[in-house]
Amino acid sequence: MKHGEDPSRPQWRKSSRSVSNGQCAEVARLGTVIAVRDSKSVETGGILVASAGWRALLDGIKSGRYDL
Repeated sequence: MKHGEDPSRPQWRKSSRSVSNGQCAEVARLGTVIAVRDSKSVETGGILVASAGWRALLDGIKSGRYDL
């Protein structure tokens, strides 16, 4: 989280590769955790992931570890 940001008002982001029909995940940094939610059901909340776990997931995706 950047200095001066309000943790009660997260800055949600979507991937630049997301489709325009609203079916994608959104992420926001909340201090030392990453919040992840479904963009089409934001009212249902989301999950919190430790920053290190999020980094490990992204590294695995980029390396192809989770490719089908």
